[in-house]
Amino acid sequence: MIKDSRGCIDYDETGTGPTVVLVPGSCSTGAAWRPIMKHWENRFRCVTTSLLGYGGTAERRTALDASITHEAEMIETVIRFAGSPVHLVGHSFGGLSALAVAQRRRVPLRSLTIIEAPAPELLRMMFEHEDYFAFRKMTDEYFAAYKAGDQTAIAQMIDFYGGAGTFAGWPERVRDYAIETTPVNLLDWKSVYGFGLTPALLAGVRIPKLVLMGARSHPAVKRANRLLGQCIPNANVTKLADAAHFMISTHAKEVAHVVAQHLAGVQREYAAITATG
Repeated sequence: MIKDSRGCIDYDETGTGPTVVLVPGSCSTGAAWRPIMKHWENRFRCVTTSLLGYGGTAERRTALDASITHEAEMIETVIRFAGSPVHLVGHSFGGLSALAVAQRRRVPLRSLTIIEAPAPELLRMMFEHEDYFAFRKMTDEYFAAYKAGDQTAIAQMIDFYGGAGTFAGWPERVRDYAIETTPVNLLDWKSVYGFGLTPALLAGVRIPKLVLMGARSHPAVKRANRLLGQCIPNANVTKLADAAHFMISTHAKEVAHVVAQHLAGVQREYAAITATG
């Protein structure tokens, strides 16, 4: 745990080698990365945290100020504590928050990996109206259901990402945590829609990048991430067969392999540059 003036921040690390900071998505904690780290077999020094309002990480946002800047500042604190430069890897809303860190350029990063970031605002800016409204319809109905007293409203959002029945198929303790943290997730979506993603902003992210998506993910999610890959210079865009949004648990071995290959390539390039001065 990091004791910060604005509240505690989850922090854990394990392994040796190049430092990788792993940022989970909504309704989750750093424990979500354990299946990935298991397959890496101690090849990396893995630093995990939790987003604002999850695990032991204190919330900093309010309904009136849910700027993604608050997430970025928290992750930057983790990176500084870990010792930088680092490879930054984020899943879902953690991926979008990691992108905000890379865009701000306040901490040195060796690479950025985005695993299915929610990027509806990029769809809107690129006039991809059908896919943008797929996101809006889901979140509008989700927000309305929760406001009307449906304590399991978050199931709509989970099933949008994972397919019908995904939420019902989760273990009870995981469902309970998602229900408990629904108010935090509503702030996450305020952060998402408040993050003004534009091609010009993305063009400024000039570190090695991997954008990873699932072949079975929602079409709007895939389209948003394809656009991220197109707008971020020299991004490596990879689609994982048979996987959907929650791939870091359902397809941990495959995700671990793809990300490790990307990180190894970045490390080789960095070593070559260092050797030549």
